[in-house]
Amino acid sequence: MFAKEIYTARRNKLKTDVGSGIIVLPGNDEVGMNYRDNIYHFRQDSTFLYFTGIDLPNLVFVIDIDNNTESLFGDDLTVDQIVWTGPVAPLSVYTAKSGIDNLQSFSSVETVLKKAVQQKRQVHFLNPYRGEIIVRMSEWLSMSYREIQNNVSLVLTRAIIAQRSYKSSEEVAEINKAVDATAAMQIRAAQLSQQGTAEYEIAGEIEGVAVSSGGRLSFPVILTVNGQYLHNHAGHNKLKNGQMLLVDCGAETAMHYAGDMTRTFPVDKKFTAQQREIYDIVLDAQQSAITALHPGKLFKEVHLLACEKLAEGLKQIGLMKGDAKEAVAAGAHTLFFQCGLGHMMGLDVHDMENLGEEYVGYTDTLKKSKEFGLKSLRLGKALEENFVITVEPGIYIIPELIDQWQAIRKHSDFINYEKVNTYRSFGGIRIEEDFLITPSGCQLLGKPLGKTANEAESLKISE
Repeated sequence: MFAKEIYTARRNKLKTDVGSGIIVLPGNDEVGMNYRDNIYHFRQDSTFLYFTGIDLPNLVFVIDIDNNTESLFGDDLTVDQIVWTGPVAPLSVYTAKSGIDNLQSFSSVETVLKKAVQQKRQVHFLNPYRGEIIVRMSEWLSMSYREIQNNVSLVLTRAIIAQRSYKSSEEVAEINKAVDATAAMQIRAAQLSQQGTAEYEIAGEIEGVAVSSGGRLSFPVILTVNGQYLHNHAGHNKLKNGQMLLVDCGAETAMHYAGDMTRTFPVDKKFTAQQREIYDIVLDAQQSAITALHPGKLFKEVHLLACEKLAEGLKQIGLMKGDAKEAVAAGAHTLFFQCGLGHMMGLDVHDMENLGEEYVGYTDTLKKSKEFGLKSLRLGKALEENFVITVEPGIYIIPELIDQWQAIRKHSDFINYEKVNTYRSFGGIRIEEDFLITPSGCQLLGKPLGKTANEAESLKISE
């Protein structure tokens, strides 16, 4: 946990920003995989963590703004439970560390919230993303499941985003740890990427790197020789010389701050000439985007700049044609780059995504696009100092998409389909790093990990 004063200050600002009423922040529960007692690894709700720091299951935190009280609802373990778990500090130890004065039994929360509803007081809550929380909130607030969804507090949502978007020095230090552990995962993946090795073998090894760093994965490992598919998790494919291995992975610290990094390696010792050519186009687009990062810059504009750089590079090797800026305006580049350039990162690898991308990444005046490609851009609004973001351009040659577009000659003014079809088995390349927005630009997070084509090749033999 951070210092008590950090959590107290966060809650005080939240109370000021929300103004009045009662704030309910449920923590997450343990969830059974295939029966109740065989549980998934527990992961606390990130907003609950942000305002309490308490990383234990079966808790609810309630702030009564009008009466200026803060209460944690939960129960200490019984002796029967301790037989299985070993001794655990009582909740009073955690509330003291968090600066919460009032501790009540878990069952009391229902009485408190039902009373608030009877008094017609405003109850602020976020959009639940787990079924058991929806059920509980429905019972506590006497609302149907649909009413729960329709009565999410936008005031609370915006107030939380207004805090969590800006990373403190303590948070940045945690993210640096996560990124360093993520880099170690990438190095191990590069060392293992050789002919005959199965994807799942490498994925298992690098998950072990994340766990041995003291945390866990920030998301399931994306590791594949079929890098043309954006989120293709590790399977049973065995690597072959001539292929590339795309590895998108992230470690999470013990305090649950995330790292997120992608590298693409040749299975053989060297990229082929064609692979290196595409790799350098992606790297140039990333470097151009990084240079453009600074406070006040719309991230949507940075995304479009990277798209233009990709289109220019693809034009030079004959896959695209015409004016690159016009091609991007028309959306022709999305045959090769179907997703967004990056996203916010913090306690969630896609930070605060459960609160709604339209609030986290956009504004009332800058709406999220519904166009193919742009609709996948999670962050579009102006960058601000102390934002933490990822930058991850890529080129993905997807045969199924090529066939669909070619059948109707879509964007044929900008796409050389004859040449594109000679790349059908190419795969995909993505390069990703994490950045803190500073007053004058940006700062790379974590220790630098080589990303040029030569450096990607050399990582395979690094120790």
